Formats: sequence, C-alpha cells, structure tokens
Amino acid sequence: MRTILTGTQMKAIDRYTIEEIGIPSLVLQERAAWCVANEVKKRAEKGAAVWAACGTGNNGADAIAAARMLFLEGFPVTVLLCGNRERETEECRIQRGIAGKLGIPMIQWPGDIPGKCGVLIDGVFGVGLGRNIEGDYREFLKMLQQEDKGLTVAVDIPSGIHSDTGQIMGIALKADVTVTFGWEKRGTVLYPGREFAGEVITGDIGFSRDGLQKTDAGEEMAFCYEPEDLNLAPKRPAYSNKGTFGHVLVVAGSKNMSGAAYLSAKAAYRCGAGLVRILTPEENRQILQSQLPEAIISTYDTSRIEKEPEAFSRFLEKQCVWADAVVLGPGLGMEPYVRTLVPAVLSAACSAIILDADGLNTIAANPELTRFYTDSVVITPHMGEMARLTGHTVKELKENIAEAAWGYARRYGITCVLKDAVTAAADREGRLFLNTSGNSAMAKAGSGDVLTGIIAALCAQGMEPAEGAFLGVYLHGLAGDFLAKEGAKYGLLASELADAAGRILGEGILS
Repeated sequence: MRTILTGTQMKAIDRYTIEEIGIPSLVLQERAAWCVANEVKKRAEKGAAVWAACGTGNNGADAIAAARMLFLEGFPVTVLLCGNRERETEECRIQRGIAGKLGIPMIQWPGDIPGKCGVLIDGVFGVGLGRNIEGDYREFLKMLQQEDKGLTVAVDIPSGIHSDTGQIMGIALKADVTVTFGWEKRGTVLYPGREFAGEVITGDIGFSRDGLQKTDAGEEMAFCYEPEDLNLAPKRPAYSNKGTFGHVLVVAGSKNMSGAAYLSAKAAYRCGAGLVRILTPEENRQILQSQLPEAIISTYDTSRIEKEPEAFSRFLEKQCVWADAVVLGPGLGMEPYVRTLVPAVLSAACSAIILDADGLNTIAANPELTRFYTDSVVITPHMGEMARLTGHTVKELKENIAEAAWGYARRYGITCVLKDAVTAAADREGRLFLNTSGNSAMAKAGSGDVLTGIIAALCAQGMEPAEGAFLGVYLHGLAGDFLAKEGAKYGLLASELADAAGRILGEGILS
C-alpha cells in the first residue's frame, strides 16, 4: 500500500520536516536535485544538451540545482528562467547564485535561446499551482511544448498539472519521467495528469514520515494498493465447506436479458464465494441454468410484484436472509416493478449490498430511496450514473473525481466506488482509495457486472464492505492488466475478467 498526497498535504509535511525536525530546506533541495540529475544520467545520452526550465519557486530551485550537478558531470547545460526575479524564493535565489558563479549559462525568458534541446528538466511550476497559466508563463510553456526534445523530466509534478485533481491548468508540459519527492501526488495518479506524468519515480529526500501523522496533512489522505496487498484477501482454510465461504445473492437481469446476472454470479464464484443464487425473472431460468449450472436459480413473475406486494416482500426477505452479500441492479431494466423491487431488497437485506447499474438509476429517479442507505451499502456508479445520482454533469465530476466519491460517501454514510480510468473509492470514515490497476481493454460491456460479483464474493467471505470494495476494484484492474499483457488489448471479454481474477487470487498470477 502506498500513500498519495495532495499538494497541501505535501507542503504541510515539508514545513514540519524543516521547522519541527530541523532539516534545512536547502538540504532537502540538494537531495531532490540529485534524484532528478540521477534519472537524467540514467536515461540521456552523454553530452546531450540540457535545458533546465525554471520558475521563481522552489521547484525552479530544484531544477537549477539539478542542472548544476549535470553541468559538473560534463553535460552542456542552459538554465532558462521565466518569471519576475524579484518574486523568487530565497532558495531559488541561492541556487541561481551558485549556478552563476560556476559559469552556467542562464537566459531570462523571453529571450534568444540558442541550440537544440536534448533533455528538458521541467521545473517551472510545482505542487502549489492553483490557477490557470497565462501571460509569459503560458508562452514559455508553449515554446517548450513545441521544442523537439529527446527526453523530458518533470520535477515533482509536470508543470501545469493540478497536484490535487490532475486537471490541466490551461496548458501543461508532458513528461517522459516525473521525479516526485517523498510521496506521489494525486495529480500524477488521476487523469489527465497521469498521462502527462509518464513514468513516476518517487525519491526519498529525507522527509520525516512522522509528518504523515503529526501535521494536519493527515486528514483525507489517499492510498493505492500494490501486489502484496492481495494478501488482504480472505484465506481458504483446508477444513471447510461451501458454507465457510459465504452465500452471494445476485438480484439482476430483466425479461430475456440475463447477461449481467450471469457475469456477476460467475465473478462471485471465481473469486471464492461458496454458493451463489441468482434472483431473476422466470424467463431467464433456462439460459442461466445452461450458462452457470453451479448457481441456484430463483425466479419471480414480474407481473405479480405489485399485485401481491406482501407475498413478494416475504419471498424477498427469505432470499436476503440467506445471503452474506447481495448484488442489486445489474441488468434490472427500468420497468415499473423495479421501483418496488429495489427498496424491497434494500430494506430486507441484512448483509453487504453492492448496488450498481439500474439499481442506481432507480435511486436517481427516486431520490427518496436514499433513506434505505446503510453503512453496509457499496455503490459502484460509472460517471453517467453518478451524474444522475448527484445532479452534477460528467464534466463537473471529472474535474475532481476524488472529491466526488469522497463527498457522496460521507454525505450518505456508505462506500462509493466511482468508476473511471482511475477509479476513486471512498468510505463513510473518509478514507480515499485511488486505483492504479486496469487499462482501456476493460472498457467493455459487462466489465462492471464482473466488478460487482468480485466485491460481493470478498464481502461474503468476511471482508467489511469498504475493504471488499477497495480490494475488489484493485483485483478487477489486475485481471484486466494480466489479460492485456497476454494479448487481449482489443478483444477482452468481461467473462474473461472473472476467470483472470480467480486465477490471480488462487494462483498468485500477477500482471
């Protein structure tokens, strides 16, 4: 597990390390510069012309110091300065003075820049950028964008990327490598910043880890899972039976539309559930029995739901009491009876509920149904579903996906899994999980149905709803990465995700 910080959190830790621990800022800066210079030396051809593009802040100071180290190693170096020198930080002024005494060429933008750039060190803006880039800075970045460069190395974060949201602040430089310090920033995990960051290298420059707990930066920290976190998955003791590993109820499908129910149920089985029951309209019985004979098939007559509500409620209650986790929503459709079915299941279930697809669309169309939310509910909306739930546009949600997931989870006291290229998941306690597994091959119909089944299986085996959601999202992405690596970048099928997820859990196969 690795910690992901906002710019504000990182600045608080920086202050704590300097003011409370007593490590001078210039010491941290020298170590940061060494990390940057070292990555350049690893990747650049000897003698490649280095341009260090520097603003007036400490990010610029880091870039000047890295340029000086490369200059002393024999690289031809030019420092390009942008911004009002009267506003530069003390550290930037000191680093510029050292570089000047060594005879390193420095050019103030706008000005004539001789030669070609082999390596660009991007130190124009750091994690403190909070508004769109305009004026000379915008022209400076535009010039650097157009330059034919062999390698671009960003200092801490690519210039123009918001450190909290990953959004482009008017204009941004795309890096091949980003050397970040202490901890990775949200802006290089979330899109579009992730695409601009290239490969992210995290350098240890001496920040105190105590700062994570002893500053106000400790609130709302995000985290990502790594392969070793698969150890969080439920263990399978030798002395066991199918009841040991939980019962999953999949309430899914509509008349003659059984695919979503099948995929959720299959994924639940593949990821360890001991017994899976599909509750679906009678018309789906035959096909589901043929597709997944391992599942129990329970059916209902949709025409009788509203005619015999008390009998149907008793029937549902019996199904839900049996279950250790419930999937509700995939492929249900939006027929009038679904408005009765969704709250009935929500009120009858006494275990984790993974709510997706038309279950969410029903709540969006009937907001009063949020009263059935409990701390056992996990919702898994994609952006369109989240827009319907919240009344915000998809564009607005994408501007800060982490905040959208976190805010909804805290508001309703549930776990919210907001699906996107980088999925953000948050629980009612304020924990924020950002998923870095997965790829575009998974953008296929049925992928979300598989995710609901994976989460349900983990919950049925004893994981808390939020923990099952976080690990389920990560495992789902790992399955997609494994299949893409095997060659299924275009032709991946959702059912294959279920199979791969099971293999990763059972055989330790990793992408």
